[in-house]
Amino acid sequence: MQPSPDLAVVRFGELGIKSGKVRGQMLDRLADNVRAILDDRGIAGRVERRWSRILIWPEEGDTADRFGADEAARAAADAFGVVSTRPAIAVAPERDALETAAVSLAGDHPEGATFAVRANRAGSAETHPFSSQEIEREVGAAVGETTGADVDLDDPDETYRLEIREEEAFVSVAEYDGPGGLPVGTQGKTVLLFSGGLDSPVAAWELFKRGLEVVPVYLDLGAYGGADHLARATETAEVVARSAPHVDARLRVVPAGDLVNDLVAATEPTRMLSLRRAMLRVAEGVADDVGAHSLATGESVGQKSSQTGPNLRTTDAAADRPVYRPLLTRDKPDIVEQAREIGTFVDATMNVGCERVAPDYPETNATISGVEAAEPDDLLSRAEALAEERYVVGEK
Repeated sequence: MQPSPDLAVVRFGELGIKSGKVRGQMLDRLADNVRAILDDRGIAGRVERRWSRILIWPEEGDTADRFGADEAARAAADAFGVVSTRPAIAVAPERDALETAAVSLAGDHPEGATFAVRANRAGSAETHPFSSQEIEREVGAAVGETTGADVDLDDPDETYRLEIREEEAFVSVAEYDGPGGLPVGTQGKTVLLFSGGLDSPVAAWELFKRGLEVVPVYLDLGAYGGADHLARATETAEVVARSAPHVDARLRVVPAGDLVNDLVAATEPTRMLSLRRAMLRVAEGVADDVGAHSLATGESVGQKSSQTGPNLRTTDAAADRPVYRPLLTRDKPDIVEQAREIGTFVDATMNVGCERVAPDYPETNATISGVEAAEPDDLLSRAEALAEERYVVGEK
């Protein structure tokens, strides 16, 4: 019986350049996050944290078939902080073993597909009496003889990878790209204003990618919103949070219908700015309770009238914490494309309630004093109090 992949090799990127202490802490967190994803998806595997890699092995008593190295690799590739994963065969770091493993994987080589062999050898000539180039040529010759395929070193259809360490080696051909970034939970917690439209789910994904735990907060706008809006926001929040199941990223819903009704009746050109200010104050109240160091939105400069440079300044004045905007300089087509890639586009194509609140002639160059003079005196205090009325989707 030909050997098949018996473990998954998890590769990381940016955290590998951190100082020794920080790298160790981030690796521990990444290993925990990978375990959480495997558990969440019902995949049994033992996660081993190494200094240069994370390995996923079958539990004691499991067989490779039951374990599903490919399934584990696909799941682990969703973890933020992971650059890529590979289902691999573990062998001795010797010529014959490397060649045998590569030839066994070549049994599934697609007809007509070109290939290359890439070797990464760690160790000295004493531990491995061959160079990376030598073993690439030798294994490549064996794969070529087995498959009859042509070699293409520039742009191969299939790449056979030999990761050779001092006492072991991993041979693989399949590779799954991860999101990169930093492990979730290494950069603290932020509260994200979440509408479930195109922008906020992408913003959540980007915040997760930079290692932040994200607490999504949805304001129910009453007559300007609706059950379908809430359902869409709930679903998109769940899609994004699937790659961080160890984090409580369930949607927090704040009933704000009465506040919005009063705001619409009292203001005109600066209405959206006052609404954004109220939203930030609600988020601040939630941040106080959950221990978040910052707030976040899906805004980008100039995308809407409320998002001009001067107007962003007026809205931020309502918050004491910093306001992160991971999409600040992104173009809308780019955001739409990313929404497609992360799986939130279909659910996010409905207009959000904010569009229905917007005045006919919105202010685009507001001042803080002008907005404050136009909005109800108790707007921000009411907004902050609303944070206490929130509920978590699934608990009500």
